[in-house]
Amino acid sequence: MPTSFLGPYTKTILSVTLIALTLAFAFTGMRVDVWNNLLPFFEWMETTPLGYVGKTWGAVWAAVEAVHLLALAVLGGCIIVSDGKLLGLWFTDVPARTVVDTTHKVFVRVLIILLLTGVFMASAVAMKLYYMPVYWYKMLALVGGMLYVFFIRKPLLAGDIDAINPWIVKMVAISSLLIWFTVAATGRWIGFS
Repeated sequence: MPTSFLGPYTKTILSVTLIALTLAFAFTGMRVDVWNNLLPFFEWMETTPLGYVGKTWGAVWAAVEAVHLLALAVLGGCIIVSDGKLLGLWFTDVPARTVVDTTHKVFVRVLIILLLTGVFMASAVAMKLYYMPVYWYKMLALVGGMLYVFFIRKPLLAGDIDAINPWIVKMVAISSLLIWFTVAATGRWIGFS
């Protein structure tokens, strides 16, 4: 098996680098510059056909929002079932591999639906969202959640789950639950803003 030029600590080095870049972005003027440069994009979103339909056709908005909310429920169910299994809370008679793989397949499909319906809904109220800080928190949490699932959780659980230290498996499940709870809470907070 070929090794990386970074040695045996490739994932650790890349993770620390990503965290350092994120912190540098958050605590420098780059964040404000990017935010200011996104204004024309959000103005454009409201002028697209998606923005027009979302603003003027209430029935279409309501139908898309219903699909979005149903997809959220399914996504939450996938996370709770999978992470609950990793924590040993339920499905004790079903192999962890079966539960993790099945829920991940559904998770990916539902995430695509959520992203598509989310773009539609955001297009109708793009300028309102642009000036709403909680929207940016939700987007950061969502991106963090997706990166966690596809670049940390999935690779870590790709092998034999029973061979992994049980404390690591439990920490992966707890981290996942916390990240996705943050996504859900900030998403709900948008509704109150």
